[in-house]
Amino acid sequence: MNTTPKPPRIDLRSDTFTLPTPNMRKAMVSAPLGDDVFGEDPTVNRLEAMAAERMGKEAALLVTSGTQGNLVSLLAHCGRGDEIIVGDTAHTYIYEQGGSAALGGIHPRALPTQPDGSLRLEDIRAAIRADDPHFPVSRLVCLENTHNRAGGTYLTPEYTDAVADLAHEHGLKLHIDGARIFHAAVAQDIDVKELTRGADSVTFCLSKGLAAPVGSVVCGSAEFIRRARRARKVLGGGMRQAGIIAAAGIVALTEMVERLADDHANAHRLAEGLAELPGVSLDLDLVQTNIVYFNLDHPRFSAPAFVEALRGRDVGMLCVGGNRIRAVTHYGIEADHIAEALSICKELLS
Repeated sequence: MNTTPKPPRIDLRSDTFTLPTPNMRKAMVSAPLGDDVFGEDPTVNRLEAMAAERMGKEAALLVTSGTQGNLVSLLAHCGRGDEIIVGDTAHTYIYEQGGSAALGGIHPRALPTQPDGSLRLEDIRAAIRADDPHFPVSRLVCLENTHNRAGGTYLTPEYTDAVADLAHEHGLKLHIDGARIFHAAVAQDIDVKELTRGADSVTFCLSKGLAAPVGSVVCGSAEFIRRARRARKVLGGGMRQAGIIAAAGIVALTEMVERLADDHANAHRLAEGLAELPGVSLDLDLVQTNIVYFNLDHPRFSAPAFVEALRGRDVGMLCVGGNRIRAVTHYGIEADHIAEALSICKELLS
């Protein structure tokens, strides 16, 4: 008997459920290949050059995932016993299994994440350690843009520049977990370089809204990427004929960025419809990109039970704890899917 679970037809659990486009599949089949560990895969090299240029950095490195990209970056910036300053709801802090501490001996100092996904400048300044043998050395500030747990909110160029200036003033570096940074750029109608110009490193994901089947890219200075490449290798991330992956990433960068605005429009449609339903509460001002978080307080459904009922109707959402539910729009989800999902939600909750 085949017990493999079938994904919901309208799958809003995450934008990791995107499937590669027809052009990606064609590119993967025909990609020129070589050994990337030896630096000889021409398709990987092309993707890395494109990514570095898009982010305004000297060099780039293809990695298997955003989690690996963040860990590689932290290992390249920090030594054992160094400290990073990070938000208490950041993906790096919450969802990456403590890899920086477990594998790098890097100490996290978690600051309160604001509702818009930012860290207060005064909190960052106060968290930077004095030069004292009792303390770890403050080495790195980490931001997340867009911010997952804050509901896909974006950070502005002005804020990011201010954090970069503060970090650099005190001899620290700035790393941006930009898994969805193209969403932040599209939502603000700006060049993504405006969001990365002050950062010493940035990661972005190819396999979320950009719809490639796998991979993330780390960008920074040539010297930083040299260190990151070594860190990738020790983590088992050195790949061989990785151009078959990179080919889809090239299509993602050339064809899939501008269409992210469609996902934002669908997220707004979904949020506005959910806000009208009994038992649902959400802050529409925080729905800025492709992520919708809402709370459910309903006499018939707990949040897990509601998600299960939706799954029975072929709609996927994600319960993230307590009465909180997440829905994410992405390539493959169209306006008519949103309308159908809202109709099912209304039927269940009315």
